[in-house]
Amino acid sequence: MHPYKRTERLNILLREEIADLIMKKIKDPRLGFVTVTDVELTKDLRTAKVFISIMNKNDYDLSLEILNSSKGLLRSEISKRIKIKYIPSIEFLIDRSAEHGGRIDEILRGLRESRQKDDTTSQ
Repeated sequence: MHPYKRTERLNILLREEIADLIMKKIKDPRLGFVTVTDVELTKDLRTAKVFISIMNKNDYDLSLEILNSSKGLLRSEISKRIKIKYIPSIEFLIDRSAEHGGRIDEILRGLRESRQKDDTTSQ
């Protein structure tokens, strides 16, 4: 018995394949540095939510536009690489977890600095 469910294995496989296809097949020079962070397939395996991280926040809209216009190419290439009954439709979403983690780090850093200031003033 496999330690993962089928959808989890497909999520990992699709993440790797889509990342490779974006890097090698999409030749648009306007596309910035894009990282595929996660893929979530629906239970019926018909739709794949592809979470991406983009280095430059100003490029979010343009990068999503380029990726969305490349959905047909990506599905076609995936069908050649992966043998499954249905090739899922692709939906690109911005992964904001890195931003969220950075904000938490800022808050914690601020708390540490204020605690250090309080410690030095109380002595």
